[in-house]
Amino acid sequence: MKQGRANKSGHALLAVLVLVGFVFSCSERKTESGEWSSYKADPKSTSYSSLDQINLSNVSQLENIWTFQMSDLETGSDPVSSQSNPIIVDGVMYANSGKQTVYAIDAATGKEIWAFKSLKEGMPSAASRGVTYWESGDDKRIFYSSGNDLMAIDAKTGKLISSFGTEGRVNLNEGVRDDPKNISVTLTTPGRIYKDLIIIGSRLPDFYGAPPGYIRAYNCKTGELVWTFHTIPHPGEPGYETWPPDAYKYAGGVNSWAGMSIDMERGMVFIALGSPSYDFYGADRKGENLYGNSVLALDAATGQYKWHFQTVHHDVWDYDLPSPPNLVTIKKDGKAIDAVAQITKHGFVFVLDRDTGESLFPVEERPVPKSNLPGEETWPTQPFPLKPAPFVKQSMTEEDLSFYSEEDYKAILQQFRSIRYEGLFTPPDLKGTLSLPATRGGANWGGAAFDPNSTYLYIRGNNLPEIQTIVDIDKHFAARDNSIFEAGRVVYNQHCATCHGDQKQGIPPTFPSLVGLKDKMPESEALNKVKMGGGAMPGYAGVLTDAEQTAIIAFLYDKVDQGSASSVENSGEEKPIRYGNITAYRTWAGPSGNPAMKGPWGTLSALNLSTGEYEWQIPLGNDEKLQEPGGPLTGLLGRSGPMVTAGGLVFISGSEDKKLWAFDAKTGKMVWETALPAANNANVCTYFVNGKQYVALSVGGTKENPSGSIMAFALPDK
Repeated sequence: MKQGRANKSGHALLAVLVLVGFVFSCSERKTESGEWSSYKADPKSTSYSSLDQINLSNVSQLENIWTFQMSDLETGSDPVSSQSNPIIVDGVMYANSGKQTVYAIDAATGKEIWAFKSLKEGMPSAASRGVTYWESGDDKRIFYSSGNDLMAIDAKTGKLISSFGTEGRVNLNEGVRDDPKNISVTLTTPGRIYKDLIIIGSRLPDFYGAPPGYIRAYNCKTGELVWTFHTIPHPGEPGYETWPPDAYKYAGGVNSWAGMSIDMERGMVFIALGSPSYDFYGADRKGENLYGNSVLALDAATGQYKWHFQTVHHDVWDYDLPSPPNLVTIKKDGKAIDAVAQITKHGFVFVLDRDTGESLFPVEERPVPKSNLPGEETWPTQPFPLKPAPFVKQSMTEEDLSFYSEEDYKAILQQFRSIRYEGLFTPPDLKGTLSLPATRGGANWGGAAFDPNSTYLYIRGNNLPEIQTIVDIDKHFAARDNSIFEAGRVVYNQHCATCHGDQKQGIPPTFPSLVGLKDKMPESEALNKVKMGGGAMPGYAGVLTDAEQTAIIAFLYDKVDQGSASSVENSGEEKPIRYGNITAYRTWAGPSGNPAMKGPWGTLSALNLSTGEYEWQIPLGNDEKLQEPGGPLTGLLGRSGPMVTAGGLVFISGSEDKKLWAFDAKTGKMVWETALPAANNANVCTYFVNGKQYVALSVGGTKENPSGSIMAFALPDK
């Protein structure tokens, strides 16, 4: 299919819908100048605020005005991370904790108004980036998802609204292709409101057997499913020809875990889609695989296809689109053009016409390396925008290898020379492959911020290579005996060790340690977490059989004498080879644990979207132990994104050095910083209440306060 192909039919319908939108009052919240009423500021995902009380002349005076301490966990519990971007409506802040309790807080004082515990007892919490607000007259609701449920909460009382769905809940497992009893569909990024609809994506496992990531819209009043868009097309639907004929029956993924944006005037929703599953081997999904890794434009009222732009064909690198598209207006050839700006994991920025999906800068389809894996057929070309330039490194040589010691350098040099590496889009290979940018980006879920006055787009970037280690996972992790415990060890190594480590040590707080799990939580809670997901982990219901779930619990709880695992074994029929990447999501490091590539490992860039040129780029974050004396900042891995204000400031945090910064939006000069009690992993927001502008963010837990907090900063009273 042609990139950016628009569906011309339905333009008359669109005109009618736009007219209706002007004649009748809409149910979506109109973003007021002092509010931050939805995720990333507004339906367009700009992460921009027109507030300027806090500005370059006084930002150095900012101080912590109030801190709201969450109260979900007992002291001594493992601290949780938080990704919540609080929203503020009518002077009330709504936010969720790392344990998925929803809070309403007085935005001026930090005092709790109400709290809603969204999870039933024993249910695991998962990464969640916020809530969605909707109102119609006096009916004011907070929409939130935890577990497999989408819930409607009364914004005034904090109680479930029983008329929505079934007693206030809609089961997201229902309405997808697979058996709802055997899958786990959750939300990471909050849904978007269009009139009386809430439009959602989904979070799914990235392994073999995952369900498809359909886009769905529900009625905000009743919970009724209004429309569904098949991201893996069915027969007769656009894009069906880019897959094997029966792929819609078995292929999974192509889900919008990163979020979406809405143009209210056009009545269009713009969706960032992830890769098909499995991420690193696609022998069972030959073809371009629409709508994988695509910006997808739909009619928001009906779900009707408008256009798409695919940023990666037949993805085998896990290059999901990691954040909502920014809806922007830029200046080109003397004209104002409404556009869509999509940042990517592999370091590109695609700038697309909002009506047609055509690129506003030239894009070339270039030949890329071919796969050597048996059965794999990578796509021969990939799209390369000629402008803007990449915002992170996309290639490296031996000159880029770090030197911390002779032993370290020799080890990483030997590894670099032994693996397959042909630059960007080098496919996974049995001899090992270098991936740069890697699975964590490039860009990550925090996304970009857009200043409509300067047309600058502010982007956080990561420069951290990974080594892809491809194995036949069934052979590589073959059981050494027939015990249930040993079967569990195999399942753990296939699915869990990449993040939690082969010794269960984890990388806290993102990937918690599983050592001594039997002393931390009951087996039933751990089993729920395996099925439904928790923290950064997706649910594995439907991916793991009941017998495999039983076995992994036996392994995690050291039940070495549980008996034979004959029920886990296959019936004897030959299985297709399943290749897997057993070192994904890990920074390539030397024997000492230090990064194998020279820094900076994290950056912040200002891109002028009107010209396609970068105005500045700086290292973001710092590892003082690895910084050379008097040398530049090292930069650090970060997932959260920037916020920009009319006060000429860019705010961002989100690194292990526990800092919140403000930068001059024109020059990139740091003008303010403050220390946080814990590593931050959430986007900043700003709002105006009672004559005062506040800057606020969610902060992760500490040993003393494992639940985490929300911190608000403002100028001191005169």
